[in-house]
Amino acid sequence: MVGARRIATLAVAGAVLVQCSSAPPPPEATSPPSAAAPTAPAAATDQPVSAADLGPSWHPGCPIDPQDLRRVEVTYLGFDDQTHRGDLIVNQDLAADVVAIFDQGLQLRYPIEKIRTLDSYPGADDELSMEDNNTSAFNCRDVPGTGRWSQHAFGRAIDLNPLLNPDIDRTGAFQPKNAAPYLDRNRTDPGVLHAGDAAARVFTDRGWRWGGDWRTPKDYQHFER
Repeated sequence: MVGARRIATLAVAGAVLVQCSSAPPPPEATSPPSAAAPTAPAAATDQPVSAADLGPSWHPGCPIDPQDLRRVEVTYLGFDDQTHRGDLIVNQDLAADVVAIFDQGLQLRYPIEKIRTLDSYPGADDELSMEDNNTSAFNCRDVPGTGRWSQHAFGRAIDLNPLLNPDIDRTGAFQPKNAAPYLDRNRTDPGVLHAGDAAARVFTDRGWRWGGDWRTPKDYQHFER
């Protein structure tokens, strides 16, 4: 009888030992955390403007009414390799095209020094804007020395990195006045435009004309449509 109880006790102890020493069930499988999606550039905006918004860049007698212009805010790559936001005033007919152009330029990583509207400069002075290497569009002004309205006066032209891409007339005179180092068009500095460059084709493939293709003047900064 004692022997039977001893055998039963050992059997129970063995069962308890088996239960305590058995491996715990594996944890439930979980999906690995997903990587954060890259932050996309902020969408470009397209807003109407008033005469007050345009400041000295517009005045009565200009060939276009402010209601036919739009303020387009775009994202661009700066020379610091960071993205920035800038405003261009353009003809309402070209607003969507300009948004697409600058989006493509950003994808190409074409660098731009800055983008500001001309009213950021005293008297909307185009020379000051160019000397500052400011990319801009609308400015109610004529073509210097001609008395004819510039395409900028219609919001149908953009000057891109104008210090690096000067306007050179048939006499060799150039604008802006601090652009002498960039008269050498063999330079390959970031932002300098050459015939066939992808950055220039972003415009010309969409039907814009590039001043760098003209016989005279050679206006390397200028795109118009």
